[in-house]
Amino acid sequence: QVQLVESGGGLVQAGGSLRLSCAASGSILSINIMGWYRQAPGKQREFVAQITSGGTTTYPDSVKGRFTISSDNAKNTAYLQMNSLKPEDTAVYYCTVVRDGLYRHWGQGTQVTVSS
Repeated sequence: QVQLVESGGGLVQAGGSLRLSCAASGSILSINIMGWYRQAPGKQREFVAQITSGGTTTYPDSVKGRFTISSDNAKNTAYLQMNSLKPEDTAVYYCTVVRDGLYRHWGQGTQVTVSS
């Protein structure tokens, strides 16, 4: 099992920045991928970013160039640096990991609100 604790959400004006953190504990040696999804009210959960254990990152076009995912293996923590935030980035952001290439775990979510 893996436990995930997110932090760093909050309220920011459009054009501002936030950094989310996700601290993992438990069976962390078997984590292959760490990533972030988000879910806005009335919408489906959508992919935001991921980083593999080898350091490869992936983003959808909606956040590419604005968001950066990174990880600190010594701290078992992943980060999501979000710049040039837009009101449409408003959502609950969920940290997620894939363990043993198969099992996915989710954090409890952290609210990000971008005001116009």
